[in-house]
Amino acid sequence: MNKVIEIQNLSKSYGANTVLKDIGFSVNHGEVVSIIGSSGSGKSTLLRCINLLETPNGGQINYRGQNILDGKHDIPSYRTKMGMVFQQFNLFENHDVLSNCVVGQVKVLKRSKEEAERIARKHLKVVGMEAYINAKPKQLSGGQKQRVAIARALSMEPDVMLFDEPTSALDPEMVGEVLKVMKELANSGLTMLIVTHEMDFAREVSDRVVFMDKGVIAEEGTPEEIFTRPKQERTREFLKRTMAQHSQV
Repeated sequence: MNKVIEIQNLSKSYGANTVLKDIGFSVNHGEVVSIIGSSGSGKSTLLRCINLLETPNGGQINYRGQNILDGKHDIPSYRTKMGMVFQQFNLFENHDVLSNCVVGQVKVLKRSKEEAERIARKHLKVVGMEAYINAKPKQLSGGQKQRVAIARALSMEPDVMLFDEPTSALDPEMVGEVLKVMKELANSGLTMLIVTHEMDFAREVSDRVVFMDKGVIAEEGTPEEIFTRPKQERTREFLKRTMAQHSQV
């Protein structure tokens, strides 16, 4: 297996509050890995540590065999390999859709404006937003903003796409359009690490599912193993609770 990311003994604390304890798992090239768990279990912090938006207190993050926490690596360059899609879109409100997808390419990757626009248009087409290239974010729905945010991350042509609960800020009727795009990306062979509370989606698109609880990985396995025959009692409790809430909606 071609490991893109391998996490070893990763820990993160804020003062006396330990958020991640001894985390270890890997993501292979072309694999879709979903991270599930209750709010406060450390899922988003783990993603932010992988992208180095947060600095871990200990452990290793090996990217293609190199520990990027060893002090010898160019962190901004590493970050360009990790495409990040946030809960709150984080679009530039004063830029139109096309410019949102161009600015990072020109500034960070030093691409020409023409090349950046060509790449941006290609990815906006993939997410179904090519008709909106002149719109400003305030003119878009939440689902449209998130699709632009996905196109922006894809335009950097990263090695791995990190999704941090990409549908949690959306109205229910807009969730489907974003999940559809993500499903298509998963089917295209993109390497994806997804923090999500959409259990049906995680079950359908993931190669592996990681269940986090109180800052540790309680269990990981195939979707079938996790969702139909979880080994841990706390995994069973979480899924039972989540499915019950889902059926009430």
